[in-house]
Amino acid sequence: MRGWVGIVRRMSLAEQNALVLGGGSGMGEAIALALAAEGMNVVIAGRRLEKLDAVAAQSNTEMLTHTADVGDRESVKALFEWFAGKFDRLHLLVNSAGVNVPKRSMSELAPEDWDKLMRINSTGAFNCMHFGLPLMRHHKAGLIINISSIAGLRASHLGGVGYNASKFAMNALGTSASGDELDNNIRITTICPGEVDTPILDDRPQPPSAEHRTTILQASDVAEMAVAVAKLPPRAHVPELTIKPTSQLFV
Repeated sequence: MRGWVGIVRRMSLAEQNALVLGGGSGMGEAIALALAAEGMNVVIAGRRLEKLDAVAAQSNTEMLTHTADVGDRESVKALFEWFAGKFDRLHLLVNSAGVNVPKRSMSELAPEDWDKLMRINSTGAFNCMHFGLPLMRHHKAGLIINISSIAGLRASHLGGVGYNASKFAMNALGTSASGDELDNNIRITTICPGEVDTPILDDRPQPPSAEHRTTILQASDVAEMAVAVAKLPPRAHVPELTIKPTSQLFV
């Protein structure tokens, strides 16, 4: 009995500190609320304070908010400096900020939209890891969860040229950095969801119907996976995890 209790305690997230980027909506919102329900001290960051505050108001525990644009390196730097002034360490960093654009094919994708997708989806993750990892290295421990996409594993017409490329870059970033941080005992997990009912679907050339949205993943499904990864003991590392709707082909 004592041994089992010890395992439960080691897997507890209570009183650990988490920073969730893109926490104002979608999967970031669901993950932040799920982590708070586990007893973590959660900070959510994003571009729009009103959305962040609305999410924080749903939590049964105090959730701090801070504005940040992941594509703006100085903005990200200021966020992590503020975080370091509030908390003694960073246990978990979740990179969930992401965008897509309606005109996605090679013939339609505007250069400025390509730049936007790369700046937010891939460079944004790099910026957050660049400033977040030093807060973990000092303690020789930490976990980073990058929310990518099946589009980062298998390029498809659905995601579009720029989105696919940005998510492939995000996946490679996580894999490469994970190897670099082995000696620091820092784990990096890339979660690759298939279709999820989040606001990003509204940016499709033809947004899916309400009926279709009920058949695909919900943000809470991805949040459950993120919590499961976070609750693993430090000796266990999940490099990459794919979750998709039962109805979606994995091609």
